[in-house]
Amino acid sequence: MMMRQALNNILIRRQQTARRLLSVGGVSLGQKSANSAPRNVALLTGLAVAATATASYKLHHHESILCQALQSVNNLMPTKEPKTGILFPHFCTGLTYVGCGVRVKYGFVKVYAVGTYVDPIAVAAVKKQSDAEIEKALLDPMYPRTIRIVMNRSLSIDKYMAAIVEALEPRMGGVDLDKLKEFKDMNPPGDLIEGSEMTMTIRGDTMLYRNCAGSVGAIHSQVFCKALCDTYYGKDPVSPSHKEDVIKGIKKLP
Repeated sequence: MMMRQALNNILIRRQQTARRLLSVGGVSLGQKSANSAPRNVALLTGLAVAATATASYKLHHHESILCQALQSVNNLMPTKEPKTGILFPHFCTGLTYVGCGVRVKYGFVKVYAVGTYVDPIAVAAVKKQSDAEIEKALLDPMYPRTIRIVMNRSLSIDKYMAAIVEALEPRMGGVDLDKLKEFKDMNPPGDLIEGSEMTMTIRGDTMLYRNCAGSVGAIHSQVFCKALCDTYYGKDPVSPSHKEDVIKGIKKLP
């Protein structure tokens, strides 16, 4: 509002200047001769109109820039997962937020909120395509993404990992199952509390994991990474609301 008021004040001052010019043209310049007065008034009228038009253009131009700046700020604001109220920042691990959802257990227990971050350049070729094509890209670990998990309630680390392993193991086809134990061992002992945060960044055959204590480890397995992608973006995802929101978010990327 302050910016708009300042711009309006500029326009008013320009218009007042134009009126003074017209007043001067009608009196001092008009006294020279009957023939020169109309020409001077016409000239000053043109200058006044030009000054007013310039001020109006600048006002709208500045308003346009201001609106674009405000829109950019709004786009960078965190997104609230609606069922838990957990916030997801616009950027995570250098990637861009595209969607979030909630992991529900037993039909009503909201265990954690989960969000996805992608590389906009990597998904540029698929963002205008069908949902099926975007899902296909999400199932391919060659498309970099980070899965950010924030606990909505306290839970023992054993129960948390047991649920993830339960989802991953049948998707791995009996291959690289030792990676599951490796994944478990990346977590510190103790309980997860409400607000605990973990991230899993998938790039090809590598998954970088940051546990709730902030320690980072890596698992190298194409099978493991594909299974993790299928767990969150496949036909039977652990959070359908998350998958649906991610597909919508990719389509909205600029």
